Amino acid sequence: MLVLRLVYISRTVTTVASEVLAKPQMRGLLARRLRIHMVGAFLVSLGVAALYKFGVAEPRKKAYTDFYKNYSPQKDFEEMKKAGIFRSIK
Repeated sequence: MLVLRLVYISRTVTTVASEVLAKPQMRGLLARRLRIHMVGAFLVSLGVAALYKFGVAEPRKKAYTDFYKNYSPQKDFEEMKKAGIFRSIK
């Protein structure tokens, strides 16, 4: 009787443990994880691209536009000529 009781207790513990723990997913695990990581990588790269565009590229374009709005190449040439940058021109 004692042996039968131990076997019965062992089966109960096993069945209770198997009901509590879910079976691990063995098929398609890489594909599922890869899909999740690809979506995350796409969203992160989209965010970085937007930050670069609005944080670096647009201010740079505005600075070039503002610079060339009032830029006179002839005036710049005359200033460099006065400063003595061009040695062949007197």
